[in-house]
Amino acid sequence: MDEKKLELLKNWVSESSRIVFFGGAGVSTESGIPDFRSPDGLYNQKYKYPPETIISHSFYLRKPEVFFQFYREKMLFPEARPNVVHLKLAQWEREGRLLAVVTQNIDGLHQAGGSRRVYELHGSVHRNTCQKCGRKFNLKEFMDLPAVPVCPSCGGRVKPDVVLYEEGLDPDVTYGAVQAIRQADLLIVAGTSLSVYPAAAFLDEYHGSRLVLINKSRTARDDIADLVINEKLGEVFSQLS
Repeated sequence: MDEKKLELLKNWVSESSRIVFFGGAGVSTESGIPDFRSPDGLYNQKYKYPPETIISHSFYLRKPEVFFQFYREKMLFPEARPNVVHLKLAQWEREGRLLAVVTQNIDGLHQAGGSRRVYELHGSVHRNTCQKCGRKFNLKEFMDLPAVPVCPSCGGRVKPDVVLYEEGLDPDVTYGAVQAIRQADLLIVAGTSLSVYPAAAFLDEYHGSRLVLINKSRTARDDIADLVINEKLGEVFSQLS
């Protein structure tokens, strides 16, 4: 690890009082949840249909049996637990140094780790809603429903509160995330390839001089960063106070 870069990051963290963390799938890999675009990721595995097609709104409507089989087998990890990154961010929030977490993940591990102000751009597996009567189901309740989940109250289909391809982001979540990023005195972007839009464009809302990108490999936005660290997130965050 580049000790000079790590020392600079430590100094920026200690000097900041409005940290915003923007994270992607790489944040949860150390909790046992696979990412999407790495060589072993979800998108590089072989299925009858491309994963990007399966988790699209039109496919959800057209082939619900295939969609929900894939969703249950590949996107739900009820046994996963927060790792050092989640716990460190929650610590910073308790100390009044972290303004918000903005995440592309749907696993709810930031909240499980203790974070309170979390903007979930792509929704959460922990919220599920009957499309007919509006009844709500948590993850455990959802998993107890039939393979293609139907509401026991009215028979309507139960849809996970996750943003599928072809669906738009929640405007209230988007607004909150953008406002937090604009107020940040330190923006840490981690565990994301920054290849998914519109989420990747959120970095353009930050106008400070302390934009940090932490990822195992290069990202599409390295050129705009003030500091780039190509290391595992857990190894970096375990050394931050």
